[in-house]
Amino acid sequence: MSAKPFGLAMKAFIYDEEGRCLLIRRSMNSKFFAGQWDLPGGKVDSGEEFDDAMAREVAEETGLTITLEGVAGASEHELPHIRVAILFMEARVASGDVQLSSEHDEFRWVSRKELGNMDISDQLSPFVLSYLESSNKSQIISDERGHG
Repeated sequence: MSAKPFGLAMKAFIYDEEGRCLLIRRSMNSKFFAGQWDLPGGKVDSGEEFDDAMAREVAEETGLTITLEGVAGASEHELPHIRVAILFMEARVASGDVQLSSEHDEFRWVSRKELGNMDISDQLSPFVLSYLESSNKSQIISDERGHG
């Protein structure tokens, strides 16, 4: 059995001025994770800078311009043809209004509590839950005050 190649993908926890995170739902005709909630992002093309890839993917999927603020972490997920290394970034909306691509059929701005209760795609769910737990402890990139 030959080892599957690795591919690199990026996903963004994009926050608005109220500290809510943007989720986008994969359309029912998606090849993978149809009907599940996703973070904006996608694959990094060969020779492409990380920040350029993230800006391109977010613009393609949501119509938004973002400002990257930091690395949230990384995980990996195996698909039938490839192992995907996923780099998670934290970002803020710089400009624009959400305009979804045909890959997605709905979007929601959700609080941290709501984020933990959404049907997040199988590839992202373990990391998202871990991220929420750690960010509740350290209050990473949050405008919320008081309880984490």
